[in-house]
Amino acid sequence: MARNISGVILAGGANMRFNGITKANIVIGGKAIIFRIIDTIRNIFDEIIIVTNSPEEFKEYTNFKLVSDKFLNVGPLGGIHAALKASSKEVLFVFAGDMPLLNRTFILKQIEYYQSIKCDVLIPRINRNIEPLHAIYNVSVSEILEDYLGLEKEYAVREFIKRLNVSYMELEDSQETRKAFMNVNSQNDILIVEKLLGIT
Repeated sequence: MARNISGVILAGGANMRFNGITKANIVIGGKAIIFRIIDTIRNIFDEIIIVTNSPEEFKEYTNFKLVSDKFLNVGPLGGIHAALKASSKEVLFVFAGDMPLLNRTFILKQIEYYQSIKCDVLIPRINRNIEPLHAIYNVSVSEILEDYLGLEKEYAVREFIKRLNVSYMELEDSQETRKAFMNVNSQNDILIVEKLLGIT
């Protein structure tokens, strides 16, 4: 159990590509993506925060902390900010809410690596590709992020982290890593996930 780290799920909002269904609530193989994420991380973190601006969609998750963005329409940075403010821990492990195939072993290795170094943010990197929504953020960046959201007009996570002390965890480009970091962005992605899960 990572007792000084909160697990954070950025559950997001409605997505028009899925008829307005929030991606975290898309059901694959009889289970919503958010349920699959929680199932993977529940025994790692004793505090799990779900960030959503539609809390009524997640009423059944009463065992977890539901929070909403203070800064609206700024993408994932708004969710990260909300979680930083809500966390009772020193560190957040942030996950995108559309990652149905998270790998517990990778998560534990990332935590172990973070605890062995000193940085504001630890992000996995495969070749030149980074995944800032499978990343560990120290709550010390909260004020920097709040200032950034109040002043800047570029809300990409990749732009914000240029202001921080960022370390990267290098991972092999393999089917296993690609699977663990896969996002569901289309109907075709759902079919791919079903195939990987052996559902079809």
